[in-house]
Order: sequence, then C-alpha cells, then structure tokens
Amino acid sequence: MNPAEARARFRDGLVTATAGWCDGWTQANLITVPRELAWDFLLFAQRNPKPCPVLDVLDAGAVAGPLLDGDVRTDIPRYRVYVDGELADEPTDLHGWWREDLVSFLIGCSFTFERALAAAGVPVRHVEQKVNVPMYRTSWRCRGAGAVSGPLVVSMRPVPAALVETAVRVTAAYPAVHGAPVHVGDPRELGIADLDAPDYGDAVVCEPADVPVFWACGVTPQAAVVESRPSLAIAHAPGHMLITDARDEDYRLTST
Repeated sequence: MNPAEARARFRDGLVTATAGWCDGWTQANLITVPRELAWDFLLFAQRNPKPCPVLDVLDAGAVAGPLLDGDVRTDIPRYRVYVDGELADEPTDLHGWWREDLVSFLIGCSFTFERALAAAGVPVRHVEQKVNVPMYRTSWRCRGAGAVSGPLVVSMRPVPAALVETAVRVTAAYPAVHGAPVHVGDPRELGIADLDAPDYGDAVVCEPADVPVFWACGVTPQAAVVESRPSLAIAHAPGHMLITDARDEDYRLTST
C-alpha cells in the first residue's frame, strides 16, 4: 500500500509497529514540544546529527508539511505523551493533547535503509521475526543544548559476521536517516547489560554467526525528554513511525 493508505488505516485505529510497511517510502520519528523549547531541541538535534537527523520542522500548530499530506495528530499508530518527563498517555490520536503552540520535528528513521540492507543480502531479523526492532539507552552521552540533555539511544540489528562490512557500507549511504553504525560488537561498551532486555521494542533471536550491530536511534529525543522534563512533549511510540510521502531513495547518497 502507499503512505496515504497506511496513514488512513492508522487514523481508523490500527495499532502496529511499522517496520516493513510501505516498501520504499520513508518513515520518520516524531518529537513535538512547546514553541519556547523548540530552539533548544533544534540545537540539540544539530549537535547530535547521528541520532537526530532532522528531515523537517513544522511551524507551531501545523499538522502537515512538505513530507506529509496528512496529519501528525492522527496518522501514527500510537503516540507517547510526556508531562514533566513522565509518560502520561499512549493514545492513538492527539486530539486531547494538541495545542497551537506545539512545534513538530520529523527525525530520520533507520527503517528507511532496511530495504537496501535486504537488497544487499543482509537479513533484517526483526522483520523476519515480525517483532519491533530492539532499542537501548546507552551510557554514551549526547551533547546537550540549553534545557535539553540525555543519553544516546541505539537500535540493534544482528548481522552475520561475514556481512557486517556490507551493512556498514549500505547504511553509510543514508546519513539523513542515521547512516553507518555507531558500534559493532560487545554491547557492554555501550553500557548495555542484556540484549534480551531492550528498553524499547522487542528482543530478537540472533543466529549463531550473528554479530550485534548498533545504529543511532531517533528515540534519543524521548530519552532526552525523560531526563530534561519539559512540561509537555509528544512523540511516536517507539517502532510506530510516521510514514511520509518521501521516498527512501531521496535520502540515499549517489556515492560513498
């Protein structure tokens, strides 16, 4: 199906993780904050481009833009609403929370390069296993900006050792959607104690020859919200993305 059809299904109440949906169309993370915090969040993203690659910023109160002929308040399968840094609600639409001073950031998502990984012969285990991608808060710190600070969040995909170099090369061609991995191998170097206990998403089963490969993740702004405790912030539920009208190839470099 195309993005408009998918968004219509979500608007009608379907709740599902979106990995593998709308092959070839770009998915995005959402983070929405009051206008008085928007500059700090934009600066935070600029200082941390690997986890927070900005695809677009909507005007205060706007619900659509060039990447989306839809409505950010209704077109994501599930949202997260944070009040003073605490998770307050996980609604399927934002009509009860929306304000005209809210500024929305669309952040690149690593789902965008999964089609290219599969085309290069790299298995995408969470898609194969029909689960959400596992995501972890790390001990690595992002560079703070004003009132916003927090840890790096990563997504993990097990990759056969013989294909790690291929996975790095393929994803490096997509810098606008996190690009190459930030770490390959021992999760303890990221401060991750147990791969079977992700902070977001689902655990995946690794094959014997697999190596854990970690990419910077667009859930990082949500970890920053928890630490920085703004009065209100809204985001997608991890793995439940905004499917945009952009194409994956729009964000692929022609050479690397």
